[in-house]
Amino acid sequence: MLESQIESLGKYASRIQVLAYEPSRLSTSVTNDIKLSSKKASGDKTTQKDKSDRATVEQVLDPRTRIILFKMLNKGIFYEINGCISTGKEANVYHAATEEGLHRAIKVYKTSVLTFKDRDRYVTGEYRFRHGYSKSNPRKMVKVWAEKEMRNLKRIKAAGIPSPEAMVLRMHVLVMEFLGDKNGWAYPRLKDAQIESSKYATLYYQLIKNGLLYIIDVSQSVEHDHPHASEFLRKDLSNVTDYFSKRGVRVMSLMDLFSFVTNASFSNEESVVDSELEKIQIRISTEPEERNRMEEEIFMRSYIPQTLEQVIDVERDTLLIAEGEGKDCMPIY
Repeated sequence: MLESQIESLGKYASRIQVLAYEPSRLSTSVTNDIKLSSKKASGDKTTQKDKSDRATVEQVLDPRTRIILFKMLNKGIFYEINGCISTGKEANVYHAATEEGLHRAIKVYKTSVLTFKDRDRYVTGEYRFRHGYSKSNPRKMVKVWAEKEMRNLKRIKAAGIPSPEAMVLRMHVLVMEFLGDKNGWAYPRLKDAQIESSKYATLYYQLIKNGLLYIIDVSQSVEHDHPHASEFLRKDLSNVTDYFSKRGVRVMSLMDLFSFVTNASFSNEESVVDSELEKIQIRISTEPEERNRMEEEIFMRSYIPQTLEQVIDVERDTLLIAEGEGKDCMPIY
């Protein structure tokens, strides 16, 4: 069955490049004209190149993935794949272009068992997947993982957070908006960008406010009521804090940042958020520059209940708060 589908759609193999992507410095229209004229002039060489391309594609992409990409090409979702933008332990991202010259990003999730063995904790306990999924079947597991990222991207986009638009999902292949310039050069990741040291503080507060920094790779994001939501959030905030503090930014303490992100007492309106951040910045300026590592380590390891049902001893905690000793009770949100 797979062989017959590959044979019937194999003509599209020449439009798929899986080696490292190298953007053209020419405009898209000029590049397309060169491609057309080159094909007309190459004659038999094109046939030989097609065979070489097909052999390379077969080595890198498994049969099921090739069929999905061939069908997308057949439907005109994109015209060609121009190479690999990035590789990771869970997925590879490729650059693609439509027939109109629009840029796209294609994320192909890996289906190896080893890659997915630690992902159960990000899915189990989430309401969206309450009906379960097949843990023993890596192909079904990766399908759930891709669906999870598709939904997360749509949700954060709807919330106004800068992120790529998720367009088409077929099994474990996700087509997204390409984040880059008109010539196909991808925007750099924060850790790879050349940034003046004086600008890191501005970037720090932009990230906290959902500003101009794009959020990508959100397959591990979970709902607020997920059993590990608090733990995952603290890890993310710790990574953000460590990154910017190493670059000389006066960052909030982990507890202050956690409280700011989870505080529902003020709205998300820009003026309100700016006012809250201004108060925090004023307070930070009066505090010692040295971060209290011991306090942060305790906070990272603390159990934070998310509902009253998760509070071990309600009466004890209520009494402690009444006696003014509530600082030892972790906040409930």
